Amino acid sequence: MEYIKILDYLKEKDVALVAVSKTKSNEEILDVYNRGQRDFGENKVQELVGKYEALPKDIRWHMIGHLQKNKAKMIAPFVHMIHSVDSMELIELLDKLALDNDRIINILLQVKIAEEDSKYGISPEDLEDFVIPLYENQFSNLRLRGLMGMATFTDDEVQIGLEFHGLCYKYLSIHQRFHMHHFDTLSMGMSGDYQIAIEEGSNMVRIGSLIFGSRAL
Repeated sequence: MEYIKILDYLKEKDVALVAVSKTKSNEEILDVYNRGQRDFGENKVQELVGKYEALPKDIRWHMIGHLQKNKAKMIAPFVHMIHSVDSMELIELLDKLALDNDRIINILLQVKIAEEDSKYGISPEDLEDFVIPLYENQFSNLRLRGLMGMATFTDDEVQIGLEFHGLCYKYLSIHQRFHMHHFDTLSMGMSGDYQIAIEEGSNMVRIGSLIFGSRAL
């Protein structure tokens, strides 16, 4: 599916796109930026910082990879959203860093829905233990915007759909119980499974290879 067709499809479905620009050059990113894209995702802190410094300042940078606590300080001054918040220690640190930078940081709680041990995330059973203190404003410099999850890397589309369906159920349950007006983002789906994710309720997808390929489209 070509880039423009992807954009048309996402627009029709009212789904936000984060263009995953990891390993891509500034020139490739600018090519997509000049087509109107403003949300870009990176999974390594050093690469994210370098691109932030070099590229237009109206880009909204998303940290989509696992965030090590000792590197969080580097992105706290500017990151638009962190998709990969998966521990109370990280929440406490980000709240402090946001205060130090006199700003509010948008976060998503990463939920482990995949079978692979290599994937990070909060267990679905423990999720409300994280939501409640954020709902009660115990971390007033963070804004909980929603949830993120990655499905198992498999060709079994039924399994992928069930994993996404379960996360959407959690998202809707939290939305209904806590009534947080800014809790509005369910980030599910990448290049290989974003259509399944959208069918199961995703309203934000993270797509890289279908947009950039070996070069910017």
